[in-house]
Amino acid sequence: MDDTGEDVNMKEGHSSSISPVLRISQLDAFELDRALEQLIWTQFSQCFQHFKPGQLTHFEPELKALLQLVLWRFTIYSKSATVGQALLSIRYKNNLSQTQKYQQMSRQQKLWYALCTIGEKWQQERVHDLFANRPSDSAVHKIKLLLNLISGFIKVASLLNFLVFLRKGTFPTLTERFLGIRAVFCKPQGIRQIGFEYMNRELLWHGFAEFLIFLFPLINTRKLKAKFISLFSPFDSIRAKDATLVTHCRECTLCGEWPIMPHTIGCSHVFCYYCIKSYSISDIDLTCPSCGMELQNIEPLSLEIELNEISQS
Repeated sequence: MDDTGEDVNMKEGHSSSISPVLRISQLDAFELDRALEQLIWTQFSQCFQHFKPGQLTHFEPELKALLQLVLWRFTIYSKSATVGQALLSIRYKNNLSQTQKYQQMSRQQKLWYALCTIGEKWQQERVHDLFANRPSDSAVHKIKLLLNLISGFIKVASLLNFLVFLRKGTFPTLTERFLGIRAVFCKPQGIRQIGFEYMNRELLWHGFAEFLIFLFPLINTRKLKAKFISLFSPFDSIRAKDATLVTHCRECTLCGEWPIMPHTIGCSHVFCYYCIKSYSISDIDLTCPSCGMELQNIEPLSLEIELNEISQS
């Protein structure tokens, strides 16, 4: 074990070839690191849950920076790898060295890494409080504008760097590119005997289900149903026996109940006024569900119904 906590045997055991790290593995390591930081802060804040509310608010950026500094001491500084990288058998390599063998991060790279990551997060959380309630013509306000300009430039550069990372697969962050450190596997990776047939099938069905969910609201199923029914409906034979079907319609074609304020759209079927009005507003191409006739005019209809028919119904 050397002065930085690195295992000497691990350094000597590496071959001359370095296994490249997949893009998804590097991004997964970042997600694991964020989850660990959030977990540590949650456990730390629970220690003060019985104190007066708001006591940690004024010192929250400094406390987070202190916890991240402790975490950096036992991860990057001692092992050249974050916790997320260690879980995925990844660690940083000094990419500035000319040798092909693995060489850990230098002391300067580790210190600059802490400054670029922990210091940047502290500055983003504390800059608002440092420059709050300052006059617009003061020098402090000009410093704030300068910092905002630098922050915007860094965000644009980070976006461009991430696009380059998606293309080449190295240096996912500006810090890694600036310091010249690259993520590599700790040991050679063997061939993974994993079948992805089940996963591919699940992804296929999931995509198909999302396509159907997107497509169904665009289809006028009511109109298709009316067209289908009109092709096989026996109303033509009934119409031949009786010139009007009004006397045969004792229910609303839409809701199936006794028609309230009966109306017609030009065909021989009866509709409740509120049913046909609401459906016509929601669908400008409304057709009769029974015969498929298109909506012409909504007209009131008077039904001649004897009392014995009402009692039977």
